[in-house]
Amino acid sequence: MVERLLAGGHSVAVYDLSRDARRAAAAKGASDAASLDDLARALAPPRAVWVMVPAGNPTEETIRALASLLAGNDVIIDGGNSYYKDDVRRADELKPRGIHYLDVGTSGGVWGLKHGYCLMIGGERPIFERLEPAFKTLAPPDGYAYVGGHGAGHYVKMIHNGIEYGLMQAYAEGFELLHASEFQLDLAAIAHLWNQGSVVRSWLLELAELALRADPRLEGIKGYVEDSGEGRWTVEDALEKNVPAPTIALSLFGRFRSRQGDPFADRMLAALRNAFGGHPLRKSGPGGS
Repeated sequence: MVERLLAGGHSVAVYDLSRDARRAAAAKGASDAASLDDLARALAPPRAVWVMVPAGNPTEETIRALASLLAGNDVIIDGGNSYYKDDVRRADELKPRGIHYLDVGTSGGVWGLKHGYCLMIGGERPIFERLEPAFKTLAPPDGYAYVGGHGAGHYVKMIHNGIEYGLMQAYAEGFELLHASEFQLDLAAIAHLWNQGSVVRSWLLELAELALRADPRLEGIKGYVEDSGEGRWTVEDALEKNVPAPTIALSLFGRFRSRQGDPFADRMLAALRNAFGGHPLRKSGPGGS
């Protein structure tokens, strides 16, 4: 993001806990700040500070520290994966200080430098308009939008990530069926084929093709899938609003399942099947299978 801003002619000062990261940004033309205090001094008022750290305590602590260093009419932007209700609270907490707040759902990952970032922006519209040149630099054409008041940006990003969970799960299940078929299928070639006009074409499918070309059987990858928390929040929001979202919920549970080795539930199933039907059990441990 720093590189895209610099390439767009913006003046950028950076702070990171990693000195190497700061030096790398400075080598591209950014000002290297040794602390948040130095960062605040390096920027000309009215200042805009983009926070891009893990959600939860790291974000809370960073915003709290910045609030004591900034002044009226300055802006704090949270571009991480924060929970949208936290955005509403933070905006209310910053308001008495005269500090503005924008929540920016950011999608694009490690490919953002090349392709741009999709930005979903919540907060005060006049502040969005003030900083719109930066958003335009960071995003591809038509890749940013003001979506509503405080919290709206991260709410839209939360639902975006929930949809992403479902899409990824559908691709994973489909390719597992292809992998298990009696045909000797070139899965990378099929992923490429489906991206040529098919209704299931997508950037995720392009990434699937890249992964399959690098490792056709994915033997170098352990099937352990983390979640950032946004899928959980999406399911919680669905429960709160009484909106059925079974595909997203099941894809989240699929990620939980990927982290279990020989889960207790499966052992219970085996025990019950043996108890009522006399079906043989496979023993675990030495000598088992």
